[in-house]
Amino acid sequence: MSDTAKLYDVIRQPIITEKATMASENNAVVFEVAIDANKPQIKEAVETLFNVKVKAVNTSITKGKVKRFRGQLGKRKDIKKAYVTLEEGNTIDVSTGL
Repeated sequence: MSDTAKLYDVIRQPIITEKATMASENNAVVFEVAIDANKPQIKEAVETLFNVKVKAVNTSITKGKVKRFRGQLGKRKDIKKAYVTLEEGNTIDVSTGL
């Protein structure tokens, strides 16, 4: 597997929500990342893929909800989010896609 493919395994997709848009005003971008990814891996992946300098990485894990599906109980998967703060002068346009 190539190095770029491994980096895309760490960073799954950008998260575009109202809260993420408000974070982008403070030079931060929100990504859904692999559940086993750690902060140094996330920092390296963002810096390599987008050619930017990362100032800080904060992570949070959202537990999956229990939902009914066709009368059966099911559970959504857990999601890990990474709030990546960029150095001044660096930007990532997440609206264009990965």
